[in-house]
Parts: sequence; C-alpha cells; structure tokens
Amino acid sequence: MRFPPRRTLSAFAAVAAAAAAALISVTGTASAAPLYTDDFEDGNTTGWTRSGGSWSVVADGSNVFRQTSTSSDARALAGQNSWTNYAAQARVKPLVYNGNAVGVIARASSSTNYYGFSITGSQGRLLKRVNGTVTTIATGAVSVPVNTWATVRLETSGNTLRGFVNGTLVVTATDATFTSGRLGLLATSASASFDDVTADLVAVTPPSSQPPTSEPPPVDCSTPPRIIGFASVNAWGQNGTTGGCGGPVVTVSDASSFLAAIARPGSLIIQVNGVITLPGPMHDVTSHKTIVGVGAGSGITGGGLNIGLPVNDATTSVPANAVHNVIVRNLNFTGTPDDAINVQMFSHHVWIDHNDLSNGYDGLVDIKRGSSYITVSWNHTHHHTKNMLLGHDDGAGAQDIGNLKVTYHHNFFDRTPQRNPRVRFGEPVHVFNNYFVYNTDIGVACQANAGCVIENNVFENTEEAYAIDYAGPRGRIVARGNVFIGESAPGTIGGTVQEPSTYYSYTLESASTVQASVLAGAGTGHI
Repeated sequence: MRFPPRRTLSAFAAVAAAAAAALISVTGTASAAPLYTDDFEDGNTTGWTRSGGSWSVVADGSNVFRQTSTSSDARALAGQNSWTNYAAQARVKPLVYNGNAVGVIARASSSTNYYGFSITGSQGRLLKRVNGTVTTIATGAVSVPVNTWATVRLETSGNTLRGFVNGTLVVTATDATFTSGRLGLLATSASASFDDVTADLVAVTPPSSQPPTSEPPPVDCSTPPRIIGFASVNAWGQNGTTGGCGGPVVTVSDASSFLAAIARPGSLIIQVNGVITLPGPMHDVTSHKTIVGVGAGSGITGGGLNIGLPVNDATTSVPANAVHNVIVRNLNFTGTPDDAINVQMFSHHVWIDHNDLSNGYDGLVDIKRGSSYITVSWNHTHHHTKNMLLGHDDGAGAQDIGNLKVTYHHNFFDRTPQRNPRVRFGEPVHVFNNYFVYNTDIGVACQANAGCVIENNVFENTEEAYAIDYAGPRGRIVARGNVFIGESAPGTIGGTVQEPSTYYSYTLESASTVQASVLAGAGTGHI
C-alpha cells in the first residue's frame, strides 16, 4: 500500500519527536504517521536536495527516483533537520553496484554529515559520514542482487542504530555523533532506483538498554514486574505468571543453544543476546520459561515460537500437561515463515511484552484452541497485514467457548491493516490503552459471540475502529472512553460483556496521554 504524497512534518509528530512523554491533544486532525512519504507518482522531486550523481524521475512499472551515474558519490536529501528518532525507509533496486553500495540516510545535517545504511550484493553496512569522511560502524550479511527490489530501513532511536533489509534486522550498533537531521538516499559510484520513501517515528531506546559487550546480568526475580491483565490471574492451577524465575539463567546467541534451551524441562530464564536465525517455521516452548532479549537489538528471525501442545481438535478441556507459565519479552521478531508467536491447545498464563514484531508470513501473535489467561502488552507491530488472531475458526466453539481470556494493553498497532486483534468466542477480551494508527481495514473485530471491552484507546486514521459485524457471526462489544483522530470512525457495537474487573484490578490511563506513552514505551529497549 502506498501512502498519499506528503512532505511535511505533522503537528503531532513534531510534538512526539521533541518530547514523547508530553501530554498530547486528541482533538483536530493531528497525525503521528508518517512523518514523510514520497512515491514520485507526481513526477517531480520538489523538496529534494541533490549532491552528486545524475538524478531524475523515470518510469519503472511506476514512477521512481533513479540515480544513473556510476562514477559519482551521489546523495539526495529531504525532510526536516529537526527530526530525531525516526526510521528512514525506501524500496531500493540496485542497477549497477560497480563494487560499491546503495542505501538510505538518516539524521543528515548536510550532504557530508549523516548516518547511512547501505547494501552491496552481500553485505549491509551501518556508516557515519563526518565532514565527508566515511567510517564503518558495523556490518552484517545480506543478499540483494542487481535488478531486485528490496526494502531498506535505517532506524535511529536515541543512540541506537538498526539496519533492516526486507524487514529482517541485519545489523545494530550504537553511536552518538548525530542527534537529528533529514532523511536521504545514497548511491556511492553505483546506480539504483528508489521508490516509496518514508520516514516514521520510532520509540526512544534508553542508553542503558544497549546490548552489552560482556555477559549480561541475570534477570532479577526478587522484584518481578507487575503484570496487568489475565496473565496475573489465579486460575487453572497457576497463580499468575512467573516464567522461569526460580530456575537457572542461560545466555544464548546461536540457534542450537536457543532451541535446546526452550525445549528443556523445568524453570529456565533464557537471555537472547543478538539476533538468532532459526530454521523455520515453528519451534516448541516448554512450560516455566522466560525468554528475554538482551538490549534493544536482540531477537529472532527465520522461525517462530509455538507455545502449546500439538493440535488435537478432539480435546475440549485443559490437558494436565498444557504448556503454561511462559514469558516472552524484549525480542525483535522478523522474517518468520509462519507465525512469530503462536499460543495454542489450552496453553495458559502467558505474558507477551515489549516485543517488536514485523514482516511475518502469517500472524504476529496468534492465540487459539482454548488458550487463556494471557496478557499481550507494550508490543510494537508494524509492516505486516494479518496482525493478531484470537480464535482461529468460527467452528471451534467446543474448545474456545469459556476460554480465550486475553488482555491487550499499551500496544502500538502501527499501520497493521487487520486483526488488531480479530476475536472469536473469547470473553471477556480486554482491549485498553492501545494506540491504533492507519489500520486500513479494521482495528478490533469482535465476532462469533465474543465479548470485548474496548476502553481508553486512541484510534488514528483507522478505517473502522471496531465492529461486531466485520465478518461471520456477530460478537458483542462494550466501548467507552476511546478517542478518534483524523478519519477514524467507531463501528457497530452492542450486547453486554462480562467486566474484566471481575478477574483483576487495573487502572486506566487517560486516553489523552496514550499516544505519548505508547510511542515512548512500546517495543524493545524499555523494560
């Protein structure tokens, strides 16, 4: 999907970039997303400043911005010098590498001072250019052949830099040279086409959250974080969710060690240090596990986590060996060939918190087949269509009725078109204090007699915020205290729903502060 051409920093984005913790007005049409877009369909390059090379708008299926010289250090910049924590992204098609690189630029104060993330045929490179001198910060393996489109993304968050190709994290590093500046494109003695250039806000990563260079400290279970929602409830023989607390701590940085750890019986705290590439598609997690990323850049690609027993549709009550008491926190999930996280077969007491999930094949967080007592909190989901499913089929009532009790709070549903979540049968499903932005199909779809309580959320430019008649049998919705910005509109509601307060206590954040708090706190690097 392409956003309409837009080349100005929105009112809300300016506030959020300057002070994400400030109170944000929820009136009018202020928008946080995106900061900037250009798909060049208007045929011009208004707002772009070029240095070196030979740049023009040409047709390549659609209009693109092409640099043709293979003997120039070519750069093109756009946007605002005041931008701080944001991602510069573009679709890039290298035409001639000539032994060099093409890519994107962020925080550029000039054509000779900026951060860049460039690609060659086999390498991704984080770099900085200071007064014309280029220094490599970090490199990672990547494959982008010539005449092939790839989505290249450079995130700047505090002192953290992250480079992605096609949604997969290639390299991460820290550097404090540049704090703000424009976005841009680069082609170093190489030729390339660029399209669908965007800049969008990212949350600030505190310096204390950076990946360490030595063994990280163990997880402190003496003062565990307070879990809000269904994962905190005493039910099904489990009082709250403690994960691997009480067991040993292991730190893993490769696939074989990680897979051995999640399959190990008993309590275990598994610290993921760095990005681990798993053989796809799904890998089973056993009970009493905490899986937590070290710093803001650690995570999993190439495979996903299955929290649950093998599928057995004949099972209609909680098995004695149902997987339970699992925590998944502070991890980046990208490039999964199935689900990123799948919870199934009456698994219970699961906490999915402060993760960054994008570019999967199927669901990012799917919960189904009788699973219950789950909290999904402070996650950032983006660059994905089928976001979160709760209940997999209209005919699964035998397993799902009376179960699928899930809390979703303080999540950033960032341009995820649908399933935010899509709910069947569960009651109550509690959706509160989340930030929905540019969901082009629907926010919360509550159907198949599900009962959803939707309160104090912010819906910005969401086609339909919620509905009980999205598809299939109707559900029930109680909605209160929600705020609608831009073109957002509430959908159909009706019926009565059991109150979440029957199960747990919670304090609602005012909807007027939800945008700021979610932008500042969702995703990795904030636990």
